[in-house]
Amino acid sequence: MLVFRRYHKSTMSFNKIIFCAFLLLIMHHCDAQIIDNTSSFKNSLGNKYFRIHYDNDYFTKTDEYYTQGITLEYANPAIGKLFTSKILIKPKHTDIIYGFRIDNFGYTPTSLQSDSILYGDRPYCGDMSGSTFAIAVDTIKHQIISSTFILGITGQAAGGKEFQTAIHKWSGNYLPQGWQYQIQNAIILDYQVNYEKRLLSYRNNFLLNAASLLRVGTHSDKVTAGFNFMAGNFNDRFLSVATTRPIRKKMQYYFYAQAQGGLIGYDATLQGGMFNKTSPYTIPTGDISRLTFQADAGIVVCFRKLYLEYSQSYLTKEFSTGHYHRWGGIRIGFTI
Repeated sequence: MLVFRRYHKSTMSFNKIIFCAFLLLIMHHCDAQIIDNTSSFKNSLGNKYFRIHYDNDYFTKTDEYYTQGITLEYANPAIGKLFTSKILIKPKHTDIIYGFRIDNFGYTPTSLQSDSILYGDRPYCGDMSGSTFAIAVDTIKHQIISSTFILGITGQAAGGKEFQTAIHKWSGNYLPQGWQYQIQNAIILDYQVNYEKRLLSYRNNFLLNAASLLRVGTHSDKVTAGFNFMAGNFNDRFLSVATTRPIRKKMQYYFYAQAQGGLIGYDATLQGGMFNKTSPYTIPTGDISRLTFQADAGIVVCFRKLYLEYSQSYLTKEFSTGHYHRWGGIRIGFTI
């Protein structure tokens, strides 16, 4: 069932907007967990689209830790008929976007030129997975509940070594060494729930949300909470996807930032598979940083059916002998 509402201007004062933006910008320098495709600042393409995400720490002049990631994302109402969509959260009286995504992520230590295990450093790890997701927009309560079912594999079968080696050959860089010590094959079977609630807004020029995430499974167990905001010229994030002109704008451009603190229970990219303990090197349980902070910021431009984004992220250390990490990302998408 689709629920429509009329556009209302907020009565919030401009001074409050400035204060909240300033607060979040401060938090940006100390904050929490990888940007998710279900976030409100990502939802500019309606319910039928295709989008490519590419992350790489090359954008921040490093080649370590979370070193690269590629995501292919496809949304279509027909995906709601898949059997994996049956276990997703679909509240009544919400407007739902169904989608599927394929992810490939690579993680490496601080040096790619050592042919031996670098103890105290991050282990090599590759992840590959497929996910079915549902983004449920409540146009009345101004909240978004997203759920994702993730199935995949971490380890040699994910092709992390081959993928990074191919990129280094193509770019003329030295070939990475040490992949023979990577995390061993293990299944990824996770379930993730995201929740966003509008706190403040000013016309369609500023939006402040509270945001949280819960992920459980064999690969990653964590909880995050924080805030995100958008500032610029954009469509109301709590309109039905079926709403068209004159309410929806042809041109959108905005800046966003997100800050979240995370509580980490388990991370297979550091600790190895939950049920496969044969990895030649992992980070000891006692050395895992249970509290992390991540900040993300980006610029988005949408014109008609085209979506363009550039972002940068900052993450505090994930284990006791590690250090903070930064990376950048680009996204290109279009409405179908």
